[in-house]
This record gives sequence, C-alpha cells and structure tokens, in this order.
Amino acid sequence: MTRIIRIGARASPLSMTQSRRIQARIAEALKVEPADQDHRVPLFPTMTTGDKVTDRRLIESGGKGLFTKELDEALLANHIDLAVHSLKDLPTRLPNGIVLACIPERVDPRDAFISKSAAALADLPAGAVIGTASLRRQAQVLYARPDLKVEMLRGNVGTRLARIAEGVFDATFLAMAGLERLGLTENVRSLIDPIAMPPAAGQGALCVTARRDDAEVRSLLASLEDERALIEISAERAFLAALDGSCRTPIAAVARLDDAGLSFIGETLTPDGKTRWRREERIAVTPNFAAAAATLGDRLGRSIRAEAGDQLIWDS
Repeated sequence: MTRIIRIGARASPLSMTQSRRIQARIAEALKVEPADQDHRVPLFPTMTTGDKVTDRRLIESGGKGLFTKELDEALLANHIDLAVHSLKDLPTRLPNGIVLACIPERVDPRDAFISKSAAALADLPAGAVIGTASLRRQAQVLYARPDLKVEMLRGNVGTRLARIAEGVFDATFLAMAGLERLGLTENVRSLIDPIAMPPAAGQGALCVTARRDDAEVRSLLASLEDERALIEISAERAFLAALDGSCRTPIAAVARLDDAGLSFIGETLTPDGKTRWRREERIAVTPNFAAAAATLGDRLGRSIRAEAGDQLIWDS
C-alpha cells in the first residue's frame, strides 16, 4: 500500500498517546521507516464536542457520541481514513457507512482508586466527597457506600488528578489503562475489584473505526485485531446494546477469557445506587467464540431488562 493513511483522534493527551501506539503499529505493518511515519501515517488531532463540554455531564449535552461525532464526520467526508477511540466511548450503534474495523490488544480493564487521604473506598469517612462524571461510578459508589457524597468532576486525566491533589475532592476513580499509558500509575492508591465493582464495557481496550467501503484500510486494520480482546468485547458490547446502554444508564460489564472459557459479569443500577441488577455466567470455549460471547452478553442483558422493566428508564 503506497497511499497516505490519515489517522483521526481526539486531541487530549491520553488520546494522542494511545493513537501514537496505533500509528506505530500501522507503520510497522506497512514497513514504513520511523523517520517517515508522520508523513505516511499522519495524525490529525480533533477537539470533539465531548472535550469542549467540561462543566456538566455528557447526558446533559447529548450523550456518549459527543466524543465520536466530529471524527465520524471527518471519516465520512474522507478527511481521514480511520479513527482511534477508547472503546468505552464508542456508541453501540455506529453511523451508516462506518464500521468497527479492529480491536487491538486490551490492557488492564480495572478502575483505579485515587485519593490523598485513603487507601481504598472502604477507608473513606462518612460524608467524604467522590468526584466523578461517570453515572456508573456514581451508582456503584452509592450502592457500596450510601454514606458518601458524589459530585461532578470532568476534564482530562491531568485535570482530575490535580483536583484530588488540591483537596477539592476526597477521591476519584480513573481507568488504570489510561494511567498506565500516560505513565501516571504512581497516583494509584489501590485497584478496584472488578467482581465487586465491574468497569465500563470495553474499558482497557482501544478500537479503530473506518469507512465500510474502504476495503484497503479495513484489510490493513484486520492485521491489528486481537482475538482475545475481540471475544471479551463482543460479550460486553452485546450486553450494553441489549440494555440500550448510554450515558443515562449506569451499566458495567467485564468479560475475561482464559484457556477454559469466558467469565462474564454484568450489572446495571439506578443512579442513586439503591437498586442493582446483576448477572454472572461462565461459558466454555466453542467454535466461533466471538459470536457465542456476543450471544451470552445479549441474553444476560435482555434478562436484566425483562426483570427491571420500567425501572431502567430514567430522565437523568
């Protein structure tokens, strides 16, 4: 392939760090010399609406797609050839003409606990303030510790770490994957047990989207696909889709693949943490395992939806 491959990504420091990893992988696949990488596989940073809106929750501004809208538009307008996303930011329904082209290797999906005063969530005193913009984290905290307070904290990783250092909040949570990629793991006080408090569906994974009709780029990206990550993500995103997951719905899901099979935990809660619906199941390895994993996630998501009924519909 001799064409220039243009990569779109959010302009945040974490996104740029993640996207440079994908850039290097693509350059390697194309046998591009490091000195020519930025010419043959250039990065196009994009400030998305989700990056600009930092004073309120995403649900008040349009939802999860605010982190992908401008990149989708650039893809469809042929201004870029592919877009790199944190998978947990990707809506379950993509615009016509765009496909999820690959999921590279996944790293640690767990949440990290960040605090100056406590080593773990259980150590915080009653009335302590958790800063987060995640409805999932809010609901899970209030389910585990209804004596705590949750207030809105948005911004990039550096901004949120600074608010903790300044004492504005007593604690927050950040994805361990992002902290590892940015080299900021010294801020971690402890890691959250993914069984007790599962992460967001897709956490720890990146993904790359492309135009459906761009067979050349899709073939290139297929070489970056990681089978283990694909299987785990297939279960998690099917669970999310079955619950019509959005930023208005506190949904958590984690699937982990080993030699014997796939373990899955998924849950959804009311935003106040008073009610939780949860499913756990393990399935053995089968042929076409990604499809079997997706069937599992869909079935368990539909099971919760049938049980919870109208209780899953919230205005905010």
